[in-house]
Formats: sequence, C-alpha cells, structure tokens
Amino acid sequence: MSAPADTSPAVRYAALLERLKTGWEKGNADRIVDLFTPDGVFVAGPFDPPAKGHDAIRAYWRDAPMEQAEVAFRFGEVFVAGPWFATEFKCTFRRRRTGHKVNVRGALFCETSGDLLSEMRMYWDRVVDRLPG
Repeated sequence: MSAPADTSPAVRYAALLERLKTGWEKGNADRIVDLFTPDGVFVAGPFDPPAKGHDAIRAYWRDAPMEQAEVAFRFGEVFVAGPWFATEFKCTFRRRRTGHKVNVRGALFCETSGDLLSEMRMYWDRVVDRLPG
C-alpha cells in the first residue's frame, strides 16, 4: 500500500510555481496563462499596471521569448496563509539582442481561487552583467 499523495496547500502552490518555471523557461505564454483564472490579474513589477484577464497576461508573456534566452527560474520555500502564498525567486537569462546576462531576484505574492491563480504580483531587482570591452 502506497502512502497518500501530499495535497497540502504548500505542495499544491509549489506545483503552480513549477508550471510557471516551465512556461517561463520554455517561453510558453499559454502555459503561464493557464495558471490563471479567466479574470486573473498579473502585476509584473511594483510600478507596472496590472494585466487583467488571459489576453492581457498572454500579451505580457508573449514577448519574453523574443528578449530572453537561456532562462533559468528557481523559487524558495512557499509560505502559505489561506488562499495566499509567497515565495522568493531567482531568474537568470541572457538578453538576445545584447548578449548580457541578467540576474533577477525577487518575491512573488499570489492569491488563489481553487487550483488557479487569481492574482500574482512580482517584486524584483535586476542586475545586468556587462560584457567586457
């Protein structure tokens, strides 16, 4: 007899983050959109306007593959408070146009509805490694 699968909120929310990771790393906007409720909200940064609904969220993420290559996304411990969760993240990528390496560190704050995200807010800092010369 096998042990029951862990369906705690932290495990379920980590699964959402794994799907975000795959979508971002593969440049698949639809995979990211599928994480959200139809009226979900995505806020890319503290000074960015919210993208509301699947079409707006897709429009934001559709351009990432054009700008970012060699994307690697990692997240830390998932902290849960009811339907909300937060985690720290690190994302590195290379800018396609310039070749610069970019290191983004930040935090995600999310609200869920069922097994989907109703809101995701990102707060981050970015460091760009300058190429020699």
